[in-house]
Amino acid sequence: MMTVLPKTLLLLGSGELGKEVAIAAQRLGCHVIACDRYSGAPAMQVADQAEVLDMSNAETLKAVVRRYQPDVVIPEIEALAVDALAELENEGITVIPTARATAVTMNRDRIRDLASEELALLTPKFAYAGSAEELRHAAEPLGWPVVVKPVMSSSGKGQSVVSKPEGLRQAWQAAMAGSRGNSPRVIVEEFLHFDLEITLLTIRQEDGSTLFCEPIGHEQIDGDYQCSWQPAELSTEQLKQAQSMALTITENLGGVGLFGVEFFLCGNEVIFSELSPRPHDTGLVTLISQNLSEFELHLRAVLKLPIPTIQNADAAASRVILAKDNLSSISYKGVEKALSEIDTQILLFGKPNARPGRRMGVALAKGKSLEAVRSKADRAAASIQVRKGKGVS
Repeated sequence: MMTVLPKTLLLLGSGELGKEVAIAAQRLGCHVIACDRYSGAPAMQVADQAEVLDMSNAETLKAVVRRYQPDVVIPEIEALAVDALAELENEGITVIPTARATAVTMNRDRIRDLASEELALLTPKFAYAGSAEELRHAAEPLGWPVVVKPVMSSSGKGQSVVSKPEGLRQAWQAAMAGSRGNSPRVIVEEFLHFDLEITLLTIRQEDGSTLFCEPIGHEQIDGDYQCSWQPAELSTEQLKQAQSMALTITENLGGVGLFGVEFFLCGNEVIFSELSPRPHDTGLVTLISQNLSEFELHLRAVLKLPIPTIQNADAAASRVILAKDNLSSISYKGVEKALSEIDTQILLFGKPNARPGRRMGVALAKGKSLEAVRSKADRAAASIQVRKGKGVS
């Protein structure tokens, strides 16, 4: 079937990733409605229309979607009323990749059970707990240290590494404080001494075929992405294992679009970690590394457009730009220095306020070697200072 443009796209979540999805959609002439819980979110700054709403409220969410009757609903965050998405899908509204896939992947327990029990993928050893007392019993058999995470959160919120039993109560409290949604439950995992973490961007197309981007290596602190690089160095066998596992789980989830599938590499073992049914923060590097970024690939799959080839730079890297202070308005200093080297880019997300550790932008670099581009991205990010601004009238 031939695709006729423009389409109307409704984004549920309007952060920096949603902003890039909106830009990619605008380049194809589409009409974009950006939704989020606060006004002035990054994607709202480039969308045709914006809606501020509590997306975890089913009735509110359904009312907004029904009012606009979009061709496609694209969830960009985890904290959503997933039952409402299923109801809207039954009314004929397309949810990307599917309402079921969104529901399964927004909860760490559901995606982990699917991967480990139903699909028999290799995962870290894990258990669940619904109280601090249950957490103590669940953690002991896993050995120390352990990793404690809320079953629903994003960007590492509420996640902690616990080295001895005395730290479990504090980990429970941190998980509850960082949790999204209403689930009083955590997942506790063995701590893996891995060699590398990777993201394998996996694209499901309308004809059922699947494409893979070159693997992306990344580093995280407390579960939050700090830097990434492409291509990550994997053996042929490791790459085959990762692609096979990604294909298995994305075929089960179904639908179309781009999935960010995360793995740990431990020696020759490839261990499934997590999955996002949308562009991934570590994939921001593709804005400089590929002829088609992860956001353009996502939109092409969603809109049933062809993807003839994915071409890569020799090497590329990203490094996040973080705020250090609580700021109610923002300005940036050092952009000239950051952009003084060839093949360097800076993205400033346009977030209206800052807090310590909040991701405010990203530096991107490409070149001939991974060592050189990682250093170049690091230098560019370090050049940017996030400061108090005068505000925007």
